[in-house]
Amino acid sequence: MKLSPDSEAIVGATAGVVAEHAEQITSVFYPTMFAAHPELLNVFNTANQAVGEQPKALAASVVAFAVQLLDPNAPDFTPVMRRIAHKHVSLGIKAREYTIVGRFLLDAVGTVLGAAVTPEVRAAWDEVYWLFATELIAQEAALYALGGTNPEEPWREYRVVERDEESTDIFSLVIAPVEGHVPTHDTGQYVAISVTLPDGSRQPRQYTISSGPRRDSLRVTIKRVHGAAGVPDGIVSNWLYEHARPGAILDVSQPAGDVVLDNTEAPLVLVSAGIGITPVAAILEDLSRRQPDRTVRLFHADRAHETHALYTSLRRQVLAMRDARAQNWYEADAHAAPTLHPALPGFMDLQAVDLPDNATVFMCGPLPFMQTMRATLLSRGVAAERIHYEVFGPDLWAQNPDAVGAA
Repeated sequence: MKLSPDSEAIVGATAGVVAEHAEQITSVFYPTMFAAHPELLNVFNTANQAVGEQPKALAASVVAFAVQLLDPNAPDFTPVMRRIAHKHVSLGIKAREYTIVGRFLLDAVGTVLGAAVTPEVRAAWDEVYWLFATELIAQEAALYALGGTNPEEPWREYRVVERDEESTDIFSLVIAPVEGHVPTHDTGQYVAISVTLPDGSRQPRQYTISSGPRRDSLRVTIKRVHGAAGVPDGIVSNWLYEHARPGAILDVSQPAGDVVLDNTEAPLVLVSAGIGITPVAAILEDLSRRQPDRTVRLFHADRAHETHALYTSLRRQVLAMRDARAQNWYEADAHAAPTLHPALPGFMDLQAVDLPDNATVFMCGPLPFMQTMRATLLSRGVAAERIHYEVFGPDLWAQNPDAVGAA
């Protein structure tokens, strides 16, 4: 992908001011677009809009993409592009919607920057956007085709066949397609569940598949989100908490996600916190069946043993493997954990733990947690390219070029 010479010169001259105002631009863009096309609210996470995460993620992505077009030595944008494509497929994004997004995004640039946006400047940034959009459209078309999904009908009905209460606010659902089989998927991927809320609106949310691959069903493990510090309660997680009982029918996307278990024999280090245990649970279930001799180190942080989701099955799977070890950290009541795998009090500390040589690292948890753990792993000599992460919600880590390169 390459800009035309004229556009390259203009984008190079204006990239700084666009980057400086990027969040302001996207903050104008979203309300304007939704006012004209309220149907798009059905595919955008309104909670991320409310706290400003989605505008920040879009701003960071577009600016990083433009920088890569201008500078061949900029961090590779391919991993970010791939991650966005998977997120979009799970939400049922359609190719024609890129036309709407492009028009309102460029209008927002003009609104914020005013007279500085001449027709030539607009045309140059329009070229940036369409290079960005056409690459995503192509990747998403390929993912839809591989998943056997018609993008015009991206949602498939699943029935809740089993529900387990993992803790006070965490529950697991085993769901099965009403017709046919679960699509082939990779361990570590997620699905989106879209629900109709009491006001008639639709909202999707993405949940990791917390079980290994099965043909007849899959399991998702969901944390009921309570609002705090001005952030509202999770509308979808609370709706599912109240209504997703055995027999309920849910609209589910095809599995998606690019942070998946490899099929090598390399040692694995799994680092998680809170509900970030879900991809780890899927990986351990898969490995305990297919590769029980693989070296695995599991490090998990939680508030307390009572909030540690999927603990019983994880413990069983660790014990079933020849060279698997687990260490947990609990912020409170560490001594209440079973003595076979005693937990340490306080926050996770990876400075002195056993790290196998040449291990591949998978991380999942809150963004600040993963940034801290990544810094520790780098300080201990783990190569950046061996550290992979999964982010719930918009990938704000993409604002850090160093982190982008390690994705």
